[in-house]
Amino acid sequence: MCRGGVGATIVRFNMRPASTRTLFLLLSLALLTPLTAPAQQSSSAYGPLPVFEFHSGFWINLHHALYYEARLREFPPNASQKGNPVPQVKLKLMKDAATALSPAERIAWDNSVAYYAANYANKDLLFNNELILIKNQLADFEDCDELSGAQKKTCDAGLAPKLTQALDAAAPVYRAHLWADQDRANRRWVAAVAPLVEEQGVGISQRLADIYQTKWPKEKIRVDVSAYANPSGAYTTIDPLRVTISSTDARNQGDEAFEVLFHEASHGIAEPVESAIIRECRQRDKAIPRDLWHALIFYTTGEVIRPLLTPAEGDPQDQEDAVKPNINRPPASRKETYIPYAIREGLYERGWKDYLQLLTRFWQPYLDNKSTFDDAIARMVSAL
Repeated sequence: MCRGGVGATIVRFNMRPASTRTLFLLLSLALLTPLTAPAQQSSSAYGPLPVFEFHSGFWINLHHALYYEARLREFPPNASQKGNPVPQVKLKLMKDAATALSPAERIAWDNSVAYYAANYANKDLLFNNELILIKNQLADFEDCDELSGAQKKTCDAGLAPKLTQALDAAAPVYRAHLWADQDRANRRWVAAVAPLVEEQGVGISQRLADIYQTKWPKEKIRVDVSAYANPSGAYTTIDPLRVTISSTDARNQGDEAFEVLFHEASHGIAEPVESAIIRECRQRDKAIPRDLWHALIFYTTGEVIRPLLTPAEGDPQDQEDAVKPNINRPPASRKETYIPYAIREGLYERGWKDYLQLLTRFWQPYLDNKSTFDDAIARMVSAL
């Protein structure tokens, strides 16, 4: 891998003993430093946070930007369309900078978007193996200035020649007109979620691993922060376990970002749940319920995190100590109970109502240490 180039901003933190408020101020100052000389790497060298390692990678962001604009070109949203391919994202598009583009830049960008439209726009970032491999490869070569190896042999990413050409052609345009703003947005997002990850990350990861009867990964989970991720706002791929999350998606802001992070990470450790559900269904000769395991992950993450993000009653200072402040949310908003993602976004209302009843009746006692893992799974499947 080539080092020292423009490829990425790797946001790493090394937290010394101090108050969270002091640390948050330091992080904010470091991460909000204006970018100069776009051709140079900008990073904040604080060492890694626990549990996660955050990256704001140039090539990952460019890849998703091209995919985003290609999707809009192939599937333009309209008032009657359900399932807008890019919902809840306020992302600056290259067309917004059209007046600043030279004719050559416009041609280069349009050609790269056209390549993505023809080859990738109709494929899913999460379920298409080719796109998963491309994403992982771009992450591994995030520090390179180009991907063909023309300047440095170690920067030959081994991608398909036409894809390499599309990315390398779009890269100067992206650097000049979009990357600085999107990189800042990514680093602000990391700075906002960092205090809770520092304070609660290890405990939450251990609790979730215990619930799922497994171990949390020894290596820190890579999180690629991108202006756009996918229509869901975040997705996780396995082997290697990597999370991609949008810094601009409305569903990933404030304290909610903390829950989204651990929900996504849970995809890498929840295999025992899925296997147990399949096993119980086969023993009872029942159809395997679609998405019960996924609803269970949403429910579990929300219920584990809810108490941490809901202030204790009493003195305002006690509330502040119970849950550390977040720059994106005024203290007054913490007076109400934190609402888990699945409830807030209405996921149970879209076909998971029966699952919610099962989880509340049989899984919640397990979370409260009033039942065993096997008993909870068996009772849920039996009640299907």
